Amino acid sequence: MWLTLAFLSAALLGLYDVAKKQALTANAVLPVLWFNTLISTLLFLPMIVAAEGGFGWFDGTLFESVPGDWWAHLLVLCKSAIVLSSWLCGYFGLKHLPLTIVGPINATRPVLVLMGALLLFGERLNGYQWTGVLLALLSLFLLSRAGRKEGVRFAHNRWIWLIALSALTGAMSGLYDKFIMQRLDPIFVQSWYNLYQLGMMSLMCGLIWWPKRHATTPFHWSWAIPLISIFLSLADLAYLYALSDEGAMISVVSMVRRSSVVVSFGCGALLFREKNLKAKALDLLFILVGMIFLYLGSF
Repeated sequence: MWLTLAFLSAALLGLYDVAKKQALTANAVLPVLWFNTLISTLLFLPMIVAAEGGFGWFDGTLFESVPGDWWAHLLVLCKSAIVLSSWLCGYFGLKHLPLTIVGPINATRPVLVLMGALLLFGERLNGYQWTGVLLALLSLFLLSRAGRKEGVRFAHNRWIWLIALSALTGAMSGLYDKFIMQRLDPIFVQSWYNLYQLGMMSLMCGLIWWPKRHATTPFHWSWAIPLISIFLSLADLAYLYALSDEGAMISVVSMVRRSSVVVSFGCGALLFREKNLKAKALDLLFILVGMIFLYLGSF
């Protein structure tokens, strides 16, 4: 069941990337992210009210939650800070880069998760997993060559570095999620971490964006913004429920989630008419084969 939820989360993540790219086109990043956190918070606010007020609105459903103590809230607050850091880097990078470059870079997160599991939890990679890691690294090298044809030089492009930092913090989040989801209720985590993110983003928008809003890229409303929240909320919900299964393997879940690159790559080609697709498709193929080796090596 947890593997099915991981694949569902992957498909929704691909749609989330597409909506995010559309919403960020010629748009201010911070208010887009603020609206995203606001809508996500509103979607899960009834669950917070029901749990904290002792109401039985969602009893017996997937949305049933429980109150948490101060330690549980601290764990979720840390998750919010990690995820928001990843989002900020990812949003700014995605705004200035083709989706067909960003998607494959993000698809390398399972490699980072595996390396983190190796260092932090003493896991050991087998032959299949090492093959997957090497194929993913090769795909990054090939992707950097394809990016040069569009004027994107990986070593000297700050947006590439932001996407890389987003992938790194995203991998940290995955390892941390495995830790907390064996201890906390999925709906409690999902609802409260949205609320904490909203508070952080409100502070950032008030201090950073609002005073300089007339001197930066203007904000305009896009109906892709609520789609970001809907797709992401559903993707995260499936992901957290998958990790709450005692038999779930974070290395496999993370790998499956990155198969969302198939959706984002296809939409980048069809909807945004991005260039140099043949070379990038080869890079994507290496990544997908690498993901298959990671999958085979995880059983």
